[in-house]
Amino acid sequence: MRNVNQRLKMDKKALFIINPASGQGRQKELERSLINQAKSSGYDIIFSEKPGHAFQLSSQAAGNYDIVVAVGGDGTVNEVGRGLINSSTALGIIPTGSGNGLARFLQIPVKINKAFEVIKEGSVKSIDVIKINDYYSFNVAGIGFDAYISHKFAHKKKRGPLAYMQLISKEFPKYKSENYTIFVDGAKIQLDAFLVSFANSSQYGNNFHIAPGALIDDGLIDVCLIKDFPKFSAPALLISMLDQSIDKNKYDTIIRARNITIRHPKPLFGHVDGEPVNLGVEAHINILPLALKVTTPPEHLIQAPNILQPLMDMIPLGI
Repeated sequence: MRNVNQRLKMDKKALFIINPASGQGRQKELERSLINQAKSSGYDIIFSEKPGHAFQLSSQAAGNYDIVVAVGGDGTVNEVGRGLINSSTALGIIPTGSGNGLARFLQIPVKINKAFEVIKEGSVKSIDVIKINDYYSFNVAGIGFDAYISHKFAHKKKRGPLAYMQLISKEFPKYKSENYTIFVDGAKIQLDAFLVSFANSSQYGNNFHIAPGALIDDGLIDVCLIKDFPKFSAPALLISMLDQSIDKNKYDTIIRARNITIRHPKPLFGHVDGEPVNLGVEAHINILPLALKVTTPPEHLIQAPNILQPLMDMIPLGI
């Protein structure tokens, strides 16, 4: 049974965890604006200092605040959210990253002032969480080409959607699909796959949708199997992600499941909400139903999807 939204308390206690390394050349300006707004509202603010620190901070805050707000990109959202799993504290999001996958799926505005209003006026709902070995995903995890790119991108100094697309263009022609043994709710699949995604929400970020029908609170994982395909089909596949028709593409199969196991002779390079991870030669994926509370926008603050957003996001946004 899906969760029903509940209104946040008007006098809620909130903590903002800011990742100063996130953003596209505008983080200092965003920080000043947020600090002023948060202080005037009586909210607490703290900065993360290194990878893993946001998780420590949110774990300590769980149960002591009504809401803990992740100010950053998908990696920051994942760190902060992990500390709040199965707690009474809700995750809030001020999206300042490159993709902002979960925020976009929840239709949280990318304009900072409006996202801040969601914290003040929004509702709380519970969403599912994907567990993949010892990692947790709130948005999309996977193996294959997207994970390969995630590992490559982690070593790049230049960030942002444009740099990400440039890396994809460089690496795609030489990438080779691999054979995986996959068990989906016990059913065995042997597949030469370009990528295998485990989707909680529908999109990676920037409105690129890998699982158009995914629901974040249905207790199921949308397992997206994109088999090996001819390189000339790539533009059509990319367009199908933008217009949310990839589930109709002949190279893509989507299966809804609760438990998945993947085996491979070599260690699996994976990604969890866009962050690179190493999964070993066997990955176990399962769903934790309604394990995380999140803030969602009221109707007047909903950010409507825009198919042109990936191009617009290559231009820095104002406050």
